[in-house]
Amino acid sequence: MLLSLGVSRAGLPLRLGVRDGHTRDSRETPVAIEECLALGLDGVRGLVAASQAYCKRTLGLCLEQRVGLMTLVPRTCAVRQEVEAWGQQPGPLPLLLAKPGRTRQEAPRRWHGASVVRHGEVEDADGRLARAERRCLVVHASQLADQTAVAYAAAQAKEAERLAEYIRRVEARWFACAAAAEAAIADDEGRGQGRRGRPSHPWRSHALHDRVEAVSLPKQRSRRGRPPTTEVPPVEVHYRLVVHHEALRPAEDTYGWTVLATTVPPEGGTDTEILQAYQEQHSTVEPGFRWSKNPAAISPLWLEKPERIAALAMLTVVGLLVYAVLQRQVRLSLREHEQHIPGNKGLTATPTAAVVFALFTPVMLVHGTVDHIPSLQVHGVQDYHLLSCDAVGIAPAWYQGVATGQNSLPRTPPP
Repeated sequence: MLLSLGVSRAGLPLRLGVRDGHTRDSRETPVAIEECLALGLDGVRGLVAASQAYCKRTLGLCLEQRVGLMTLVPRTCAVRQEVEAWGQQPGPLPLLLAKPGRTRQEAPRRWHGASVVRHGEVEDADGRLARAERRCLVVHASQLADQTAVAYAAAQAKEAERLAEYIRRVEARWFACAAAAEAAIADDEGRGQGRRGRPSHPWRSHALHDRVEAVSLPKQRSRRGRPPTTEVPPVEVHYRLVVHHEALRPAEDTYGWTVLATTVPPEGGTDTEILQAYQEQHSTVEPGFRWSKNPAAISPLWLEKPERIAALAMLTVVGLLVYAVLQRQVRLSLREHEQHIPGNKGLTATPTAAVVFALFTPVMLVHGTVDHIPSLQVHGVQDYHLLSCDAVGIAPAWYQGVATGQNSLPRTPPP
């Protein structure tokens, strides 16, 4: 089964859909958008979706319903390659967004880009294709360019190790004639006899050049004894492949490009607003639900009836809703009071719910009896624990200690 979830800008679940797990994303996304429209969500300016939403039917639906959609164009699409090439032309792009580095040593992060209109096919409700305008926003990110360059260098180093083993194995082969060596080259390049389809390209960051080399090797004499001085030593010619390789060095301006497709007209949102709306999913939605994408987050269950599958999905979404509400309330309270709590990398004002839960791990309630008098003591409570309790409306009495002689716990449930 496929669990389709729609969330708000703050990361709160708004819509749940349960589909067949064999459904393609290009078919599921339009259905999810139609269900969102059926809910009548007032005040929604647009939808932000992953690259799976970039398809003809999704774009056609959003244009028909006048819904603003912002999605990432996949790398395999020709329009992305075309728009990226347009953005790499000489001349600077306008600055859309600038943020300080995440650390003191990191350089400021900048996003340059511009929007361009391209024509492409869209699909209507009846399955008919038509050409329509689509707005594409090409963006160059400075920090993404640095990350891509580092990742490319690391991938190239790993590929060089595999390439060295491949060259050693290829050059160790010997052939009786040049035609056999040429056939081996064609077979390695995917052009051999019986090969069909697109040839494979196993080496992405290296260029290989094969050639046939003839090598003369001494041949054993057919007659025994010392050869006469006038006899020419017999030799035989063998052939082998010699592989020359060179590392590909892409230009620096080829790193860090992103292309966004949107149905929002220019008067409905500027390039900066489109970019900020797409980036907000990485700061609010994705961090809150990243843990649920781990296969080990939910224990495997075998459910046969669709009703039970739907019930389990609803319980999961209710849990996600509680998780998101807790995270939202804590962040709003910290922002309002200008406070910080410990996070994974120091103090933070935007903790995730997982961080809040982890903060309460050392808090312990000790129940003891002294002279037949029960005693409750709370240990490990800090000021940031009380801040979190105030944010979600939990009585601080749970974590401020309990007087000796009290036989019952406070009525307010703990987190």
